[in-house]
Amino acid sequence: MATNTDDKTNTPTPAAGLQKGEQDGGDGDIKEQSQERFSPEEEAASTLASMVADSNAHKAEANTLFTSGKYDAAINKYDEAIAVCPNYLDYEVAVLRSNISACHLKLEEWKDAATNATTALDALDRLERQEKEKEEEQQAAKAKEDEDDAAEIEIVSAGAAKAGPAVQQDDPAESARRKRQDDIARIRAKALMRRARARSELGGWSVLEGAIEDYKKLAAMTNLAPADKKIVQSQLRVLPPRAKAAQEKETAEMWGKLKDLGNGLLKPFGLSTDSFNMVKDDKTGGYSLNFSGASGSK
Repeated sequence: MATNTDDKTNTPTPAAGLQKGEQDGGDGDIKEQSQERFSPEEEAASTLASMVADSNAHKAEANTLFTSGKYDAAINKYDEAIAVCPNYLDYEVAVLRSNISACHLKLEEWKDAATNATTALDALDRLERQEKEKEEEQQAAKAKEDEDDAAEIEIVSAGAAKAGPAVQQDDPAESARRKRQDDIARIRAKALMRRARARSELGGWSVLEGAIEDYKKLAAMTNLAPADKKIVQSQLRVLPPRAKAAQEKETAEMWGKLKDLGNGLLKPFGLSTDSFNMVKDDKTGGYSLNFSGASGSK
């Protein structure tokens, strides 16, 4: 499985139209003029651009440390990137958390790897909900525009009618939306691969079942690399028997603890749990407790 770090996020630039002195500081007169000319919206945009630029600088250092095999130092740098990144930038947060997960995988810190991958996936879930809401609003606005256009009378000359349909041009907004969806899907696949790997290493019935669910989601994705597809197919063969064995082991341990507890409660009455039989209902999978009448403990 590839564990390369994710995404080369473009850094937003300061608001267009600023002079060099306004961007770099310049002399006192220019500073005063820039402060007077900035609107609250421009100041907010400039602050956001600065924060994202700082975050990206930390991330670039962390990526270099990761490539050099300095995973602990990389984690610290990614943490610094997160600290200055606005927490509502879900895509950027997801990329950073996924990268931290990759570092923990290299260090075989499975629990931390799974936790950070989950945080990345949660951020992508929020982002996709926002993107869906935005798309629905845009579709509603477009539908209203189409209704308004249909209400108008359009006069088409004979020459224009013969000219044929107009050439369709690519919609820049639609192209940007598709690219955004591809980026989200790419980071989601990496985060899922990392969480599934971490869960499969952690073991335990419920955790292994979670790994199986992750690999099933990955199997349904169309953007996996061939090497990742092989890993997914292999794990979907290997993990179910492991999960079943873990379930049986944990169930036996649970019944053992319950038996010890029951014997402690029944002993004053001259009984033990051997006086009762657990009978499984094959139809429902549940159990019933039947008194067998066997001799209890002496």
